[in-house]
Amino acid sequence: MIENAAISTVDADGTEYRSGHVLIEDAHIVAVGEGPAQGEFDERVDARGCLVTPGLVNTHHHLYQWATRGYSPDSTLFEWLVELYPVWGGLDAGITHAAASAGLTRLATTGCTTVADHHYVFPSGAGDQVAALVEAANRIGTRLHLVRGSMDRGESDGGLPPDNLVETTEAALLGTENAIDTYHDPSPEARVRIAVGPCSPFSVSEELMTGAAELARRKGVRLHTHLAETLDEEKQCLAEVGCTPAEYAGRLGWTGEDVWLAHTVHLSPEAVRRLGATRTGSAHCPTSNGRLGTGIAPVRELLDAGAPVGLGVDGAASNESGGLGEELHQALLQARQRGGPRALGTREALWLGTMGGAKCLGREREIGSIEPGKLADLAVWRLDDLRYAGITDPVAALVLGATPPLARLFVGGETVVSDGELRTEDETVLAGELRSASAKLRESR
Repeated sequence: MIENAAISTVDADGTEYRSGHVLIEDAHIVAVGEGPAQGEFDERVDARGCLVTPGLVNTHHHLYQWATRGYSPDSTLFEWLVELYPVWGGLDAGITHAAASAGLTRLATTGCTTVADHHYVFPSGAGDQVAALVEAANRIGTRLHLVRGSMDRGESDGGLPPDNLVETTEAALLGTENAIDTYHDPSPEARVRIAVGPCSPFSVSEELMTGAAELARRKGVRLHTHLAETLDEEKQCLAEVGCTPAEYAGRLGWTGEDVWLAHTVHLSPEAVRRLGATRTGSAHCPTSNGRLGTGIAPVRELLDAGAPVGLGVDGAASNESGGLGEELHQALLQARQRGGPRALGTREALWLGTMGGAKCLGREREIGSIEPGKLADLAVWRLDDLRYAGITDPVAALVLGATPPLARLFVGGETVVSDGELRTEDETVLAGELRSASAKLRESR
């Protein structure tokens, strides 16, 4: 029993409690309401001075990049990729596991319970990258939506990645299907799900884009890719196929309720309407977009059009902080910079990080709000120190202030973070593994 807490349920009615309780039994929420809890419980959590929200949902990440933070700090996206691709050619399964374990820890300690990780680099002889990521999520305790990415268009075919980092189209599709068959769990309580994710229009062929969409729909899983992130991408797409990236996605069947797209910064009004009409999701990555100077996504317009919008941290090599809680604040600031002071409210920002993300991943019936029957994925934020003293609105304190420490983070009713520290693994050990992995990559160049 979590009690004496302010609670923002993020349900359809926006229900909030000034001093309420949440009852967890096994992996699920069984009750939520105002006032003290009655009865005997195995454990009582006195959350006085705290705010309880749904666990945050990260809709776009590249966990392997935690081993390459700080590279190319003043570059455009394409310049950054050109510098980083050769470094990522040195990845092996051990490096990916160490980077993912550290990255998931940072996400968990900033309120994140579910992570969509887009992994598209599979160097030859680098071991089982997919297994390395699944094992990291099991080790840390977060839910994982592993997007099995792919690239089949190297430099010799006009793509951006070096030829030694791309797969053949057939190998990419076979590898993706194998990941689905091995790891995808369609059950409501799933800890691991697989999605299909060719990297981007400038690194994959049309054949891979259409083949991946067919595979995902045949297997009943979701589709994800980068889209409309930069003007450079739009210029290349217009030159090669005679249309914008958003138009290209629609032409290839990459819109619909089973699709969510990363970034979607450069969209025409017609593209916004099309994404809304088809309920195609968007992973908004405000800090990463700011780090690379790509622009500000039209979040207000997408929401008004009916498109699901969630938040993404993006790869840690373009967002060295790697925390999800702070993206609530960044999303609000960017929306207001673009559209004025009413472009995004504090509770809308929290919705993006919870229910919006759940909708993008197709899990709005299971996570994203605090309601009986849903999974007990909960963040208990401490708002009782100097940084928040005198702020009477706890949601405003969370979204507008510094990211608060966590009193608890629950994933399926299990404690993953307590008193601001990971409880499933030793953070000192994880830091040492990450330092070794980063050094190994630097030395492999």
